[in-house]
Amino acid sequence: MNYKDYIASIVDYPKKGIIFRDITTFISNGEVFNASIKDFSKYAKEKGADVIVGPESRGFIFGCPVACELGVGFIPVRKPGKLPREVVTCSYELEYGENILQMHQDAIKKGQKVVIIDDLLATGGTTEAVIKLIEKLGGEVVGIGFLIELEEECNGRDKLKGYDVMSLIKY
Repeated sequence: MNYKDYIASIVDYPKKGIIFRDITTFISNGEVFNASIKDFSKYAKEKGADVIVGPESRGFIFGCPVACELGVGFIPVRKPGKLPREVVTCSYELEYGENILQMHQDAIKKGQKVVIIDDLLATGGTTEAVIKLIEKLGGEVVGIGFLIELEEECNGRDKLKGYDVMSLIKY
């Protein structure tokens, strides 16, 4: 199945010169969405994942069904003020500013094998921050899966050297 056939490319959105890759057409097709979950699940199983981690919000869309498919837990990574208990925090640079991500302090057990699942690899900043949170808690990132990788435009994989990265679609 050619997953690219199910991604809508919106030219000049959100600003001129950008091609926005819209996943809503992808996830609205049950057969295609399910196939991607099977592909992510196969990857995570091969990596020996004890748990799946996904950053909000689109990492939840793909990560939760993968966790269910494997019968393992899902851990959300959120923006500040969204988690009710003790958290660990990581700030990271954006193109114009800074962002912060958080995870519950007790979310990862020392030595757990973690696979991160998200929709998009662009600059790699978000994923790099998620890795720092996982490793701060003693987890081992054994794999990182993306629906889309913008390899020509952003080179986000450069920030993830030393980690196993897979993408279902590359632009």
